[in-house]
Amino acid sequence: MARHLFGTDGVRGLAGEKLTAELAMALGRAATQQAGATGTRVLVIRDTRESGEMLEAALAAGITAAGGEALLGGVLPTPAAPLLIAQYGFDLGVVVSASHNPFQDNGIKFFGADGLKLTDATEEAIEARLEAAPSVELEIGRLRELHGTQEDYLRALETRFEGLDLGGLKLLLDCANGATYRVGPEIFRRLGATVTVIGDQPDGRNINDRVGSTHIEALAAAVLAGGHDLGFAFDGDGDRVLAADRNGVVVDGDELIALAALHLRASGRLSGDGVVVTVMTNYGFHTAMEAAEIEVATADVGDRYVLAELRERGWTLGGEQSGHIIDMGFVASGDGIASALLTLEALAGADLAERSAMVKLPQRLVNVKVSDKLRALEAVAAAAAEENGALTGQGRVLVRASGTEELVRVMVEAPDAAQCDEICARLVAVVEAAG
Repeated sequence: MARHLFGTDGVRGLAGEKLTAELAMALGRAATQQAGATGTRVLVIRDTRESGEMLEAALAAGITAAGGEALLGGVLPTPAAPLLIAQYGFDLGVVVSASHNPFQDNGIKFFGADGLKLTDATEEAIEARLEAAPSVELEIGRLRELHGTQEDYLRALETRFEGLDLGGLKLLLDCANGATYRVGPEIFRRLGATVTVIGDQPDGRNINDRVGSTHIEALAAAVLAGGHDLGFAFDGDGDRVLAADRNGVVVDGDELIALAALHLRASGRLSGDGVVVTVMTNYGFHTAMEAAEIEVATADVGDRYVLAELRERGWTLGGEQSGHIIDMGFVASGDGIASALLTLEALAGADLAERSAMVKLPQRLVNVKVSDKLRALEAVAAAAAEENGALTGQGRVLVRASGTEELVRVMVEAPDAAQCDEICARLVAVVEAAG
C-alpha cells in the first residue's frame, strides 16, 4: 500500500488546514496502537511554532485514548528525541516540527524504540489504521510533563565532547528562533566560548524568518561586522547547521563533513574509513577524500537515505550539503549543535578561515519549470551525458527531477565559474525547449 500522508520526513502541511488537531489526534492514537500493548510510553517534543502546542495536545489526546502514556518533553531539537528514547527506554517518540519551513507549516515525525525514524512499512500500517474504524481501548492512558529534558540533552553533549575547551573563542550563533534557542548557546558557554546569539527570541511566528541556516547571509554579515572568530546557523528544528568564517565566507555541509572526516580518520574513529554523502555533494569533496584514501558512498538526497546507507555499511559519518550531518558515534540523526561542536573539535583551535580539507569547485544550480519533467529529462539526457564526458576528472553534470514540483534541477560543477555558467546555460536551454 502506498503512503498518502507520510512524506520523506513524516507528515507535513499547513497547520490547521492539512495538519489539523483532528489528524494529529488520529495519528497519535494510530501510532500508539501500532507500537504495541496498552501502556506504550511515547515522548513528544516540539519546536517553537505557534501551532506546536495545539498539535502537541492533540497528539497527547490520541496517545492516551489508545491507552498509552504521553510524556511531554517541551521545546527541544529533533535529535534530542532519539537520545531521550535511548535514555528512558521509550517505545515511541514524536517530534512536532516543520524543520526549515515557515511558521505556517508544521509536521509530525515519529521515531521508533530503536531511536530511528519509522520504516515505510510502519508508516503504511499507521495510515491503514487511520482508515479503519478506531478500536475501543479498555484503559485510558496518562499524560505527564517530562522534566529535565534540556539538561539530559546538554549532558549528552557534554559527555560526547568532554575535554573540548572553547576558552578564548568568540562565537556567533543563529538559532533561527527555533528549537535550539536555549540549549544551543548554553552548551557553547559551558565549554568556555564567548557567545553572541541572534535568532533567539521566538514568538511562535518568527521561526526561520530571515534567520537560520536557510538565511545564512544574516549570520555571515553579523560574523564579519562583529569581529567574531566564526559563527554557526541552525535550522528551526536544530538538525542541520551551516557556518561562516571570520571573513563572512559561508562554509556549507560539504566542507564541514570533509573537516569531520579527516579529523575522525586521524583519531581512529571513522568506522570503515568511509563517509556517506548525496548526489548533490560538491565534486571537490570526492577529490579530497580520494587523496586522503577515504571511501565515499553516494546516497539519494535526504538524511533518511544517508542514514540507511550508513547503517548498511556500518560507517560513522555522513551528511548533506545543506548541513544535515550524522555522526553515529553520538546519535543516529542529524544534529546541528553536535555537528558544530564536531567542527570545533576537528579544528582544534585552528582558524576556520584557513581550512584546507577540500577545494570546492564552482557550482551552479538552476531549477527549470516544466510542464512534463519526465519528458524534459529524456530530452536533456544525451546533452548531459556529452557534457559529463567532456568534464571527466574535472567536474560533473547532474540533471534530476524534483520529487514534489514540476521542476528539473540542472547542476553543473566545473574548474572555473565561467565554464560552469556556459554549460549550465546550454543544458537549461535544452530543458526549456523540451518542457
